[in-house]
Amino acid sequence: MREIFIEKRESLTRIAVKENDELMECLVEEDSINPQIGEVYKGRVKNIIPGINSIFLDIGLDKEAYMYYSEELKRTGIKKGEELLVEVLKEPLGNKGAKVSNKVTILGKFIVLTLGDEGITLSKRVIDVEQRRRLTTIIKPIRGIGIVFRTESEFATNEELTEELNHLLNKKDYMERKLKYSKNIGKVKSNSLITRFFEELDNKKTKIIVDNEEFLEIIKGLINNKENFEFKLYDDKRTLFDYNGIEKEIIKLRHKKVNIPCGGYIVIDKTEAMYVIDVNSGKNTKGRDFNKTIMQTNLEAAKEVGRQIRLRNLSGIIVVDFIDMRDENQKAPVIRALKKSLEADKGNVKIFPFTELDLIQISRKRKGKSIYEYLEEPCRKCKSNGFLLRLSYIENLIRNEIIKCSKENSINDFYVEIDKNYEEDIKGDLFKFLKNIDGLEKEIYLNFVDDIEGYKVEPLIFNNQKENYQKYKIKTIEKV
Repeated sequence: MREIFIEKRESLTRIAVKENDELMECLVEEDSINPQIGEVYKGRVKNIIPGINSIFLDIGLDKEAYMYYSEELKRTGIKKGEELLVEVLKEPLGNKGAKVSNKVTILGKFIVLTLGDEGITLSKRVIDVEQRRRLTTIIKPIRGIGIVFRTESEFATNEELTEELNHLLNKKDYMERKLKYSKNIGKVKSNSLITRFFEELDNKKTKIIVDNEEFLEIIKGLINNKENFEFKLYDDKRTLFDYNGIEKEIIKLRHKKVNIPCGGYIVIDKTEAMYVIDVNSGKNTKGRDFNKTIMQTNLEAAKEVGRQIRLRNLSGIIVVDFIDMRDENQKAPVIRALKKSLEADKGNVKIFPFTELDLIQISRKRKGKSIYEYLEEPCRKCKSNGFLLRLSYIENLIRNEIIKCSKENSINDFYVEIDKNYEEDIKGDLFKFLKNIDGLEKEIYLNFVDDIEGYKVEPLIFNNQKENYQKYKIKTIEKV
């Protein structure tokens, strides 16, 4: 059974995926007013400069977008003042606005439509001759629309393909109506984390838990076939991730070392150029057959490496150093296990064969922020050479613990111990800190200490506990 948890907190959206109660993926996105790659806008041509082959467009933002003045566009006779749909190719940078294209794509699980193109093409990964023949004949070409069958289309039925095509054409019609009838220029189609995730989601049996009613309705609209989906709205004060034990698992992702069942472990390190994952046998040394021990460790490591790449949202170049295999025949099963662990990554990953040094190279496209980018921030005292948990994240964790204790045991007094590195920021706006941890209506005893990882929360039940911590008590006047 697959479970998907969607949590919306202020400017942060988080998605967690569990398969058979095991956390497999965690995605994060911060809200932004800037145009995002893949978003579609209704734009108006402001200026055409043939000398630099550029067209500048007003898309309803402070900075004008720009696009290449291609020979194709020249033939269409595009003019100043003309309105058209454009898709963001590059986000704004510095004084430059977003780079856009008039080739707007509409993404599905099996099919991609491109407005302004024509013809039917297939993914190079679809190699079966019969399947290629089936896919090229099931759908007739549509004038003014390019149709691309993705790799997953090979395994889809004719009915599923036809249904998705109609669903994508409805999206196309919606955007064209916006272009034709809307008086305002601006965003026509979002490419938020929610949109991207659910547009590519497969149709397996899934339970979706959301803590935001608006998001719940959006998600229902994004899912084409709802037969296999169960929806639930979560409305408790504790965060959704904390209530379902996901937060504890996320915290573990800060650790480089990850144990695997056989007694071995993997170590994940980040350099400026790449991620390096080292596989070690650890305690798995009891077996008499050394080759079997190596094989067992590498196979379990391959499975966990795939899971950790998805969980931590690692991108760019990833190098995996498996335990050296003397038997060359052992390499193929390890590669297969690694590919299987990453097959749910929707074509986002390329895995290369073993190098001469017995390393495996993986390239993975960036898929939003890595887990570290929202968990951590540079430590000021060590001049960015070290990292701390973000204060906002710690506040969220403390808040969850306080709410839990208050609800279960009606406790209103808490001793909070927090790393001294945060003292300046907290004391600079104590009211904000107390508000963020749900402490304004409670008695909070706050102490800053060295050599503590993050924080500690202790509920104060007895009077002698409160007396012992009296000097740390935040006075009423300090709360205001």
